[in-house]
Amino acid sequence: MKVKVIPVLEDNYMYLVIEERTREAVAVDVAVPKRLLEIVGREGVSLTTVLTTHHHWDHARGNVELARLRPGLAVLGADERICALTRRLVHGEELRFGAIHVRCLLTPGHTSGHMSYFLWEEECPDPPAVFSGDALSVAGCGLRLESTAQQMYESLTETLGSLPPETKVFCGHEHTLGNLEFAQKVEPGNDHVRAKLSWAKKRDEDDMPTVPSTLKKSLCASSRGRQPQLRSWRHFARSGRASSGRLSRCSRRLGLSWHCSGGSWAHLDRNEPQVDRCGGRQHISPSNLGRLSPQDCLWNLPWPCPAGCPALVGGVPWPWTCEAPVWGACEP
Repeated sequence: MKVKVIPVLEDNYMYLVIEERTREAVAVDVAVPKRLLEIVGREGVSLTTVLTTHHHWDHARGNVELARLRPGLAVLGADERICALTRRLVHGEELRFGAIHVRCLLTPGHTSGHMSYFLWEEECPDPPAVFSGDALSVAGCGLRLESTAQQMYESLTETLGSLPPETKVFCGHEHTLGNLEFAQKVEPGNDHVRAKLSWAKKRDEDDMPTVPSTLKKSLCASSRGRQPQLRSWRHFARSGRASSGRLSRCSRRLGLSWHCSGGSWAHLDRNEPQVDRCGGRQHISPSNLGRLSPQDCLWNLPWPCPAGCPALVGGVPWPWTCEAPVWGACEP
C-alpha cells in the first residue's frame, strides 16, 4: 500500500492510496480534482473510489467535478450532505480494494457524520493507516461543530484510541505547528513538546508535511498522567463531579483539546469567536488565551471555584461561571 500525500488549498491534505499489485487507487477527501488527476496519471493507476471523511467544502468540493470527469466513480461517505455521494457507509462496514482492507469508523464530533477510514494490507509488514479527516490531527483535533462533547470524546479515546498505537495517522490539515505552539504555552516545561515543536518548525522551514504521524504520537492520553497539573485534571474527571464529556465540553470552551505530545493540550480552532457568554461573564477562547500566561490560565490554582468548577484564572476576575456545581453546565 502506497500513500501519496497531496497538499492543497491553504493547509489541507488529500490522499491517493495505491494498491501496488493491481494498481487500483482510492482517493481520500478530494478538494482539488485536477491536481489529483495529474498525480493519478503520473502514477499510472486506475482511480475507482473516493472516500470522503465529512461534508465540508474543503474535503468534498471536488467530488462533483471528479465524478463528471470519471463516470462510474464511486463516492463513499457517511453523511448525505457529501457532494456527489453514490453510497452511504455505516460504522463498522468493511471495504476491499485488492489486498487493501478498509474499516469505516464513525467518529462524530467535528461533524455528526464524520467517518474515519482504517486501512491495512494482507501479509504486509508495514503498519496500518487511518485517514482521520478533522477528527484527529497531529497534536490536536478538529473543532466540535456538531454532536455532543461525549461523542467527540468517545471518537478520540475509544474509536480511534483502540487502534494499534503504530497506526499511521493521515489527517485533513497541516495544523501541527500551531497546535504545538499552543501546547508549549500551556506546558512550557514539557520537554517532549519542546522537541516536537522544534521538529515541526524545521519541517515548516523546509516546506515539508508533518504527516503521517502515528496514533501513539497523535493521541496518547495515558501520557498526560505524568504531568502533575494534568494528574489533578484527571483526578477531577475520576472524582464523579464531572464526566469525560463535560471535561471535553469545557476544554472546547477553553479552546483546548485532548492532545498527545507528551501529555499537553492543543487549541481546537483559532477562528472560534473571541467572546462567549454565560451568566454575563466572558469565557476564555483561543483568541484571547494568548494574552494570559500559562500560570494564569489553568492548573496551579485552588480547587474548586465558588460555583463548583475548578479554578481557571488566578489574579484576574473569574472568566467562567457555571449555573450548577458541575463543569459543562454552561454548554451552549
